[in-house]
Amino acid sequence: MQEPREPYLLTPGPLTTSLATKIAMLRDWGSWDSDFNDLTGDVCRRLLAVAHAGTTHVCVPLQGSGTYAVEAALATLLPWDSKTLVLTNGAYGQRVARTLKYLGRDFTALDTGDYLPPSPTQVDEMLAADPAISHVALVHCETSSGILNPLEAIAKIVRLQDRRLFVDAMSSFGALPVDARELPFDGLVSSANKCFEGVPGFGFALLRREALEGCADNAHSLSLDLYDQWDYMNRTGQWRFTPPTHAVAAFASALDQHAAEGGAPGRLARYAHNKTVLVEGMRAMGFLTLLDDRWMSPIIVTFHAPGHPNYDFKTFYQSIKRQGFIIYPGKLTRVDSFRIGCIGQLYEEQMRGALSAVRAALDEMAIPDGAPRLEDLTKPIF
Repeated sequence: MQEPREPYLLTPGPLTTSLATKIAMLRDWGSWDSDFNDLTGDVCRRLLAVAHAGTTHVCVPLQGSGTYAVEAALATLLPWDSKTLVLTNGAYGQRVARTLKYLGRDFTALDTGDYLPPSPTQVDEMLAADPAISHVALVHCETSSGILNPLEAIAKIVRLQDRRLFVDAMSSFGALPVDARELPFDGLVSSANKCFEGVPGFGFALLRREALEGCADNAHSLSLDLYDQWDYMNRTGQWRFTPPTHAVAAFASALDQHAAEGGAPGRLARYAHNKTVLVEGMRAMGFLTLLDDRWMSPIIVTFHAPGHPNYDFKTFYQSIKRQGFIIYPGKLTRVDSFRIGCIGQLYEEQMRGALSAVRAALDEMAIPDGAPRLEDLTKPIF
């Protein structure tokens, strides 16, 4: 009898990884051994190269989830007397604001709700009106809705206003282009288990060297002090505390595969095709996307939930899971929704398989199509 395959993860990470990435975790590494130190150094150099940041920035990895790395980077980069403008249009922008509250750093927020990207004009006006704002924090791809925020336009305003930019690129770096030669960021943070298709275990921050060199006394936490982590690694080649050795080895293999696919442009092309197949197929079944096409990222797509009285997300989810696909619940404040990711080791075959699973789930629940409730369609025009 054939063993059932593991389900495909159509989520924003953790995600489906390749066999080569899994195999890379079969070796044990000495955490202070020179072989592992060399592996870490190579991973950091390659990440800087992806962002064209090797001459201006340093790469500092950190144990834990992506949120650990975001908090660590904010705590390290932001002086205690700083003030940050947080651009938020979803759960992850709100998490940045909540993190700053925990850190005791002053901030103000521009919250544009679930549907709208931040307006560069409004950011310009807020910075001009408040000279105390020293930093601007932006989530590049807000995966609670799937919206792709206008990073380049915001970065241009921040530069013209002579402020500092922090980018949460958790779900975008590795697929969407980032060029430090043109994008003036002090900090950009991402995670191993996103567009590079590694496994969970660590995040990393690309930090402008000139900014980091003045951050020795900023951090509130020993374990989250990226200045200390960078300084120690710079002097010894070693992580300060026990590193996620197997996750780092898997990531090194994932970087090889990323390069073989054509780097970020190649990965973006596959993800964009996945999104096209998904959206066209879902719309053919009557589902509506939360966002207009112009704001939709190739990372994850949010769909309105069916408005039929038989619809129940848990039942819908379990039916799709039994067919070998795991989707993601919604994370919006105003409408009922669910999300389907386009990243990881997914290709057109898997996207079409997921569409078949969605159709079968609707049939099981006696729901004719994915048309949403009319009241859920009232949203801002932009």
